Amino acid sequence: MTHDEVFTLPAPLSLESGAVLPQVRVAYRTVGTLRPDGANVVWVCHALTANADVLSWWPGLFGPGCHFDPADWFIVCANVLGSCYGSTGPLTPVAAGAAPLYQEFPLVTVRDMVVAHEQLRHHLGLHRIHTLIGGSLGGQQALEWAVQRPAVFEHLVVLATNAQHSPWGVAFNEAQRLAIFADPTYHAATPQGGQAGLQAARAVALLSYRSYAAYGLSQAETDDAKLTDYRASSYQRYQGAKLGARFDAYSYVVLSRAMDSHHLGRGRGGVPAALSQIRARVLVIGISSDVLFPPEEQLLLVRHIPGAHYAEMASDYGHDGFLIETAPITHLLERFYVQSFA
Repeated sequence: MTHDEVFTLPAPLSLESGAVLPQVRVAYRTVGTLRPDGANVVWVCHALTANADVLSWWPGLFGPGCHFDPADWFIVCANVLGSCYGSTGPLTPVAAGAAPLYQEFPLVTVRDMVVAHEQLRHHLGLHRIHTLIGGSLGGQQALEWAVQRPAVFEHLVVLATNAQHSPWGVAFNEAQRLAIFADPTYHAATPQGGQAGLQAARAVALLSYRSYAAYGLSQAETDDAKLTDYRASSYQRYQGAKLGARFDAYSYVVLSRAMDSHHLGRGRGGVPAALSQIRARVLVIGISSDVLFPPEEQLLLVRHIPGAHYAEMASDYGHDGFLIETAPITHLLERFYVQSFA
């Protein structure tokens, strides 16, 4: 069974920045049937521009016949605070009768996202989560949540993520935001504001999501005489337009800033101390060609999470490998769970 729902937090949400959102809605989807003992819950934390429909954006890993089959698992995925897929964000009113805040929407951190999802967990009556899983920004959320609530999660699976967003990652995000801010329509505060800038930002982001090898395999020219309009050029334009058709520039700015805010050690005595609080059984997956979240960041997680397991995938797809390489991920999960129940 599939259910799309919206949960309204019972009280205003005080953000880490000090701002307060008077009303917060969290859009979420559940798929499958919860067992009477509640032991089959898988909670998915989604990445930057995804939504609560995990079966649509993680096919091959979630869905009928996949490792996480709704016939066996009760799957929960909630849209993050600040996004544009049903949860409270820059284009939605933050109080009854209020106008959207657009570029004035307050700073949201990964911790704020987790606070909202923790309230949803209580609303759903889920006392234990068998597996918490996420990649990239989703992995940042999953780690933060496992630090905040170590007794709740039995298994934690994080892919292509880190304990603190790197200067390299912040720089990529800032370059994208500069592209959006350079679009004068962004400052007009309309639903379509900043679209050209958003498309340029996506083209920048794609360079960090893929790899030199991936472009060589998919975008190489077959006509040696060509002097313009290269396949790689049209591919960048296509990907920009594709995101522009389903996302908005204001949410993109909010969520990229949230990613920048990620720092498990903030106020906790540093990253190693924070990671040592995790009590779940943990699988950390790195991708050999990931230039945005390189494997050294995942190895740091493993060094400081008690008993964590590490696996590295060889992939030509770069960071996007966590969404694409579902067959090797499935194999790694099968090994992980067999070891867990041995």
